[in-house]
Amino acid sequence: MNRNQLKYIAALAMLIDHLAWAFVPTTGMAGQAMHFIGRLADPVMAFFVAEGYLHTRSVKNYARRLFLFALISQLPYTLFRRACALPPGLNVMYTLLLGLFAVWLWDACGWKPARKVLAVFALCILSLPGDWSFMNVLWPLCFFVFRGNAREKWLSYWILAALYAGCMIMWQGTEALFFLGLLCAPLVLRRCSGAPGSGAAFHKWFFYLFYPGHLLLIWLMKA
Repeated sequence: MNRNQLKYIAALAMLIDHLAWAFVPTTGMAGQAMHFIGRLADPVMAFFVAEGYLHTRSVKNYARRLFLFALISQLPYTLFRRACALPPGLNVMYTLLLGLFAVWLWDACGWKPARKVLAVFALCILSLPGDWSFMNVLWPLCFFVFRGNAREKWLSYWILAALYAGCMIMWQGTEALFFLGLLCAPLVLRRCSGAPGSGAAFHKWFFYLFYPGHLLLIWLMKA
């Protein structure tokens, strides 16, 4: 798969997940299956933060886009969460932006390693009010740091995913079993060839617009 195709798979997984939150009980098999599929979306987005950092012409412009759409998406995200009786918070664009900062700090900032670790820890703290919180700081960083070593890259991903899924299951019980879907994300990510696909503007802006747009649509359907 090229990167564009992977983006559309992530968007579909996100749509299935959010439809389940709105209309399908989590306690049932259908809800569990839909959320299991939905666990693919965030790892792919985290992967694209690392890829975006490597391939963008301007990290500043990339950060500005994430910041702008974090602002644009916050109201749709809040309306969606309230309609689904889910806890409020900050949207995923916010935590992905912090992930981009983590990658930039690690790569381009001339600090000593100990100071970089403290900075990443601070970003993890800042991410806590946001969707996926510190996972969207640590996953992009792992994808970037270990980009030249497939074994270490996927091992670090699986360790973080297993710890997160385990904590969620311990906290929420069997209703959170769908978080085990995180462990399957590399099966899709590893099939990405790295080729960009079509350079048409539509592909570049699709996900930025899809994210707040589908949240608003689901909110209207739920209202």
